[in-house]
Amino acid sequence: MAQDRPTASELLTAIADFLREEVTPALDRADPRLGFQMRVAVNSLAILEREGRLGPAADAREHERLVALLGHNGTLEELNSDLAHQIRTGQRDERDAALMSHLDATTADKIAIANPKWR
Repeated sequence: MAQDRPTASELLTAIADFLREEVTPALDRADPRLGFQMRVAVNSLAILEREGRLGPAADAREHERLVALLGHNGTLEELNSDLAHQIRTGQRDERDAALMSHLDATTADKIAIANPKWR
């Protein structure tokens, strides 16, 4: 059972901050290649933190949009598979405004997790 504080998000942030502020500069001086790899690891921790904090709500929004778009319920994986099939078989394409709106919203949610500075 999770403790109240620190939360998983707070722990990941604290670890990333420590590695970014204390370890990375030391590694840059000792071995720039390891410093680069540490920056990649720190960025990965930040993605994990955002995934834990933002992912469930993003998944719920995606699920809700897919149900409305496809007209039936299912798991997120099943609904995405159904949508992919419809796109592959030409049942849906870029002329479908509802599809494009869904894809835009889903992409925005994924970018907010993977690289929030992008937009």
